[in-house]
Amino acid sequence: MAADQYEELEEAEQRPFNYVYLRRMLRYAHPYRRQMVLVILVMVVGTMLRLAEPYLLRTAVDEGISGRNLKILSLVAVLWFVFQLAGAVMEHVRIRILNQTGQNILFDLRQELFNHLQWLSLRFYDGRPVGRIMSRVTSDVEAINNLINMGLATIVSQAVSLIGIIVVMFALNVRLALMSFAVVPGMVWIVTRLRPKMETGWRNVRRAGSNINTHLNESITGIRVIQAFCQERTNLAKFDGLNDTYYDTFMRAIKAEIVVWPLVDIFGMVGTCLVIWLGAWMVLHGELTLGYILAFTDYLWRFWEPISAISRVYSRVLSAMASAERIFEYLDTQPEITEAANAQHLPALRGEVRFEGVSFGYSETDGYVLHNVNFQVDPGQTVALVGPTGAGKTSIINLLMRFYDPQEGRILVDGYDLRDVKLKSLRSQMAVVLQDSFLFSGSIAENIGYSQPSASLDDIVRVARAVQVDQFVERFEDGYDRQVKERGTRLSVGQRQLISFSRALLANPRILILDEATSSVDSQTERMIQSAMKTLLEGRTAFVIAHRLSTIQRADCIFVIEDGQIVERGTHQELMAVGGAYSLLYQRQFADWITEDEGPEMAAL
Repeated sequence: MAADQYEELEEAEQRPFNYVYLRRMLRYAHPYRRQMVLVILVMVVGTMLRLAEPYLLRTAVDEGISGRNLKILSLVAVLWFVFQLAGAVMEHVRIRILNQTGQNILFDLRQELFNHLQWLSLRFYDGRPVGRIMSRVTSDVEAINNLINMGLATIVSQAVSLIGIIVVMFALNVRLALMSFAVVPGMVWIVTRLRPKMETGWRNVRRAGSNINTHLNESITGIRVIQAFCQERTNLAKFDGLNDTYYDTFMRAIKAEIVVWPLVDIFGMVGTCLVIWLGAWMVLHGELTLGYILAFTDYLWRFWEPISAISRVYSRVLSAMASAERIFEYLDTQPEITEAANAQHLPALRGEVRFEGVSFGYSETDGYVLHNVNFQVDPGQTVALVGPTGAGKTSIINLLMRFYDPQEGRILVDGYDLRDVKLKSLRSQMAVVLQDSFLFSGSIAENIGYSQPSASLDDIVRVARAVQVDQFVERFEDGYDRQVKERGTRLSVGQRQLISFSRALLANPRILILDEATSSVDSQTERMIQSAMKTLLEGRTAFVIAHRLSTIQRADCIFVIEDGQIVERGTHQELMAVGGAYSLLYQRQFADWITEDEGPEMAAL
């Protein structure tokens, strides 16, 4: 798979700081406004304590040392210790409350994002790699922690400190204060000039990291294929390319910072030198005492500290805002499949299915994959869908489950248009067994019971026996409590499909869908499935997709699909008699042993 498949545009347009996203992020802090107010109060108290320290220095120099007053020096020392201790306590409280509040906000955001993803339509997932979606829920949400704990908190605390310092500096000496601030316009100009590059750079860093996550996810998921085809080095080369891109992107983002912050520091040093020169001149001319100039210089150093801190944390805020932009992109995506305002609750189904003039395509650019499909399936009938890969068989199933809506025509179940009924009332009466049987991490019993969380162990064992899952489960020491691990890797393909089959049966559906359900199992496992199907399908409407035509010979009706259209329909015998597309498929598949009567029969259908 080409590396550029993962790539997004790295040269993002230079957009200004998005205050809309910032305001949206702050809404998540609203439920914790009391804690945030408490944090601000703690910051104010801590700032006031720190601002008193230079004044104590002035008192110690002018009144203690110059006046040779040991009592004042002792008092200053005690107060200094008390202020330091109180400041440490305030900082402890600030960090504790802020981190707890920040984690609560992240919890809420992560929960909302995951919940939103659960309801997005399959079309959303069709065009997005799994790794990229995972990075939104994990690394992008975690990056918001930088915005809360390291970004906004730092900006607020340093802004409070900065305001306090400015007030005290003007109170001490207006001329020195004005001299100090003379270099500030130059600092602002530098930061403003290079800010767009920093914003773009950190947005690209987040994207490059997402590309790495995407490739890593595919590499882990597909490791068997990679090793089977000896593609380890090729895969490593692709990862190296993505890793190099991340490195280069990160270094480009850093370049702006290594220009800005040294220049900011230089301007700060120039301002300090000017203040020291003017302050020394004023001391020599008797306008200020030595204690005043020392205190003012201390305040000046403290003045540059919040400016530098705010400037340096700005890059973290930019990175977090890039993550916020990506998160809200997902949260703003609306589910394509929605219920109508007056959607009806679907009653117990009989199982009649009708497609009326249905045309459907997955995207506008690729065109339709189904063209004017019309058919009716009566309750309790078993219908087989046959045709080459890409003919549209699975698309019919996707529409029936209402994973997508058709662009033209309508689909009815028991006379109800699928767009007019509640989704849960529809899907709760259907069950599907896919070719690639997906099992969740957990026990065998939990996987079977997934379709009916309220089912008892007796119910689970009953359906497991119906499809002969018990034959291999009882060989395990822990039986139905056996952990299957992620995707069921500890079980064979056939065992996973049997578990998926029993999971579908536990749901007791009125409409059963078997999508290539027996195409990947051995003959013995296939016979195990077939032996139970005759009883289990009785009274249910069933749609069966199969490449192995031996499994669908006794279906009530067979639809032959080519290029998105039903070109033939009928029973096995009828279609063989016609000698058309189905007959040709059958003869190709069974050319080695076809007989004059008919091929192997399937016990269930």
